[in-house]
Amino acid sequence: MERYCLDCELPLKGRADQKFCSQHCRNNYNNGHKHPGQDTLKAINKILRKNRDILKRLNPDGKIKISRQQLLATGFRLDYFTHLYQNKKGNTYHFCYEYGYLSLENDEYLLVTEYKGLMISL
Repeated sequence: MERYCLDCELPLKGRADQKFCSQHCRNNYNNGHKHPGQDTLKAINKILRKNRDILKRLNPDGKIKISRQQLLATGFRLDYFTHLYQNKKGNTYHFCYEYGYLSLENDEYLLVTEYKGLMISL
């Protein structure tokens, strides 16, 4: 029984379990069969990582106040975050992984750090 490359459909020679005639065909086949939505997932993760990096850079000491204008000027996206945390006072913090922010009065934000699910207050 003759076997054929899954990508270019040329006859295969060699091992009985061989599926592709070359690295190029293997890569081409695998790149063409990505899961639906994978590009969307990559784009969202890129935004979340950028938000995390911005919060980390702006908040090296673990707690700082910053204006909304300063935060947005860095390219930060307020609509992308990984989880929420509500404290006993009812304040809701938005987090990008372990770095978070709380909206305050006068268009200010309090930037904080979370460690293993617990808020760190410095």
